[in-house]
Amino acid sequence: MATGGAGCGTGDESPSQSGEPDVPFAVVSPPPASTAPAPAVAPARAPGPPGSLAAYTRRTVILRARPGGAPEVRLKPRTEFDSPRVMGVVGRRGRWVAVLVPEVRGRPAWLDTRRGVELIRTRFAIDVDLSQRRLTLRRDGREVARTTVAIGRPATPTPPGRYAVTDKLVTRKPTDSPYGCCVLALSGHQPEILQNWGGGDRLAIHSTRAEQTIGQAASLGCLRAAMPVMRRLVRLVPLGTLVRVRS
Repeated sequence: MATGGAGCGTGDESPSQSGEPDVPFAVVSPPPASTAPAPAVAPARAPGPPGSLAAYTRRTVILRARPGGAPEVRLKPRTEFDSPRVMGVVGRRGRWVAVLVPEVRGRPAWLDTRRGVELIRTRFAIDVDLSQRRLTLRRDGREVARTTVAIGRPATPTPPGRYAVTDKLVTRKPTDSPYGCCVLALSGHQPEILQNWGGGDRLAIHSTRAEQTIGQAASLGCLRAAMPVMRRLVRLVPLGTLVRVRS
């Protein structure tokens, strides 16, 4: 699987022209444990508050294409960016839950909750309206923040769909990084990769040094927001939060 982010260069030109490095998410790291405990959500209890479920595991788990089906993917308890493994849940069938992970493209995979999995409830959700170039953060179904974002340019549009936050990452040098201060890495991938782009195909919501591009169709597929906005999102939004991107 290609790692890194699509749409994460900050110039108006393609990466090879802008002088921006083709840097994958490896340049960033999870926030210190003292400021980002994991999982930062409470165990789900029926009926529970408004929100959605996430699946948290401290052990290696197996994902399947359908409940009870043949093993498809084996996932370690830490992500490739060394975050705790918290997977957004989009369906449930008895003891099985359908989760969104970057290792399975384009559809949910199924996980047996009896095998080292804790269901936790996320009170936050993110909605992105591409036509309005707007990101809305909700808690318990209520809007708590709204901001304008940059979206993918016509040749590399941001793909609509359902995703989940897999990692909360902060950069070493915000003034030097094409991601600005921080990143919410998502479970989705950009299918429209530019030729010779070496930065990977993972989607993300991230800050940017080129804040003049916010509100424009300017990225390779990622969503860009101002640094103060992203600092707040990284602080508030738990791993496993669902992200809906609509056209």
